[in-house]
Amino acid sequence: MREIQVGLGARAYPLIIREGALASVGSDLKERAIAKRYVVVADEHVNGLYGESLLANLGQAGLGAELLTFPRGEASKNLATVGELASRLARLGIDRKDGLIALGGGVTGDLTGFLAAVYMRGIPFIQVPTTLLAQVDSSVGGKTGVDIPEGKNLVGAFYQPRAVYIDPQVLLSLPAGEMLNGLAEVIKYGVIYDRPFFDLLAARREDILRRDLGVLEEVIARCCEIKAAVVAADEREADLRRILNFGHTLGHAVEAASGYGLAHGLAVAIGMVAAAELAVGMGLLARTEAEHLREVVTAYGLPSTIPAGLEPPFIKGFLKTDKKTVGGRPFFVLPTKLGAVTITDQVGEGLIDQVIARLKGK
Repeated sequence: MREIQVGLGARAYPLIIREGALASVGSDLKERAIAKRYVVVADEHVNGLYGESLLANLGQAGLGAELLTFPRGEASKNLATVGELASRLARLGIDRKDGLIALGGGVTGDLTGFLAAVYMRGIPFIQVPTTLLAQVDSSVGGKTGVDIPEGKNLVGAFYQPRAVYIDPQVLLSLPAGEMLNGLAEVIKYGVIYDRPFFDLLAARREDILRRDLGVLEEVIARCCEIKAAVVAADEREADLRRILNFGHTLGHAVEAASGYGLAHGLAVAIGMVAAAELAVGMGLLARTEAEHLREVVTAYGLPSTIPAGLEPPFIKGFLKTDKKTVGGRPFFVLPTKLGAVTITDQVGEGLIDQVIARLKGK
């Protein structure tokens, strides 16, 4: 077992990483006395896998628990779903002494966290991430939100969970596509912060892809350590925390242009390769480093080109509404070497056009 603290003073909280952690959520929450009863929020798919067992676990610990579900997928991450879930909470009589548990992937965590932030102006919530992407990234740090037609995560709040329970064992039943979705975010941490970790990912690729639980726990813990350190230093993304957006500027635009048909992690993989190409074009990164990044991305089975059918002008349109665009200029996180990045809004539009054209799938 590993326990990592997200150091935010009075709002600090633990990341509990342990095989079998899902089976001890109830007893641990009973000890922490965060809420008097809980509502588990899960999509219909995850509910079928873990919903009833988590409810039973909470009940065995003497905690009152209810379950709310919503349709699976990014299309549900919107204000209409928040409104519907809030109404259901009100009908259940949920008050400020109660809490929510986000059981699922990134969509569930973002949606439930935002719901917790706005329902009765804030009630406690817990993260129980069941995908690799959520375990290493979206469940940690308090970014919550929903999508609107103009862009991804444009309505949201910084609202920290009270605890995060990470069980690597649930990854054994995760579909291969969902594993890939998370591996892009894993690679991101090596590029932005830790070259030895990036090298470990390259060296242990086979172990990671075959889901060796010992290696996975090590990888998840290192990602969480990095994110916890960054969030503790810059909770509201004033400066340092923006490095976590590596691969997300163009990645989000490609994801949105696909109508969210392209999974988030796959879009981030494309965005990381694009950011490296932009860095090479600006003289910030050696070509050999960019190629090594691309090699590791593709070795994991992640995409490095923009899918056919997504036209460059359409993709660029989503850059203008991205949260990282200020005064019409998009901010990019660009690598200066593997393990270090810089943040800039001085990327020329012509270079952006060139890179999009170069990565455009045929």
